[in-house]
Amino acid sequence: MANLAQQIVSGLASGGIYALLALAIVIIHRSTGVINFAQGELATLSAFICFALMNHGWAFWPAFFVTLALSFGGGMVLHTVVIRPIQGGPLLGIVILTIGLLIAINGLTTWIWGGTSQQFHGPFSTAPIRVAGVAFSKQDIGVIVVAVVAMLVLGLLFARTKLGLGLRASAVNPSEARLVGVPVPAMLAVGWGLACALGAVAGVMAAPSLFLDPNMMQTVLLYSFAAAVLGGMDSPAGAVVGGLVLGVSLNLLGTYVDWIGGELRLATALALILAVLLARPSGLFGRSIVRRA
Repeated sequence: MANLAQQIVSGLASGGIYALLALAIVIIHRSTGVINFAQGELATLSAFICFALMNHGWAFWPAFFVTLALSFGGGMVLHTVVIRPIQGGPLLGIVILTIGLLIAINGLTTWIWGGTSQQFHGPFSTAPIRVAGVAFSKQDIGVIVVAVVAMLVLGLLFARTKLGLGLRASAVNPSEARLVGVPVPAMLAVGWGLACALGAVAGVMAAPSLFLDPNMMQTVLLYSFAAAVLGGMDSPAGAVVGGLVLGVSLNLLGTYVDWIGGELRLATALALILAVLLARPSGLFGRSIVRRA
């Protein structure tokens, strides 16, 4: 029983990171119709920026919040300069562009910081916390708390502010949003900024466990795509639930199903994507779109 509780908490920590990145993917997809394959590399770049600030004498939390601000601004610039000019073009062209961004950002981080893994000292120690005889890692608990706070702040932004209303209107119906005075291009740029900031949170929180290197988030991105597909590509709440469910499920399967172990977790996640697409293409929380001939 104690081992089960430990595995669930560890799975929630991993799932929180998947959920943050899946939420970033969903925000961009809902607002612009783009599936951003470079989301993981953007998160990795943000983690390296935080790492560089800390190496220059910054404490973790100031470096973290400055990294979030830089990631937000960078996301807005990326949309305005790179994505917006071709947004009305063929979808395949935009997909290829995001794959090109993935390769370019990976090359940039490798060129600046090298390809070797680096130790990233996060804000939480790996010392255990004992509750009712069960030892939980402070790192896992801290990641869960940060992920939950980030998701709650984003949820309040969308539900309780005029900016959130503008973002939702721009995502649901850009044409009508323009008619009522919503600056749709600016809202879409803000959406990209928020997605990059969420990715930054995921990258910085993952770095202490995964070790910092240019390829750090590539596998995490696949898990996050699985979470987004599981919850529904048009459902922010589904992305969060999908990430948490996927993290716990993969952890339990890897621990208690011998033939899966640690080697087949990614294959299990990809099989889950296939199963969901076959059984319910819109995901568990997504909405099916009916097109009339």
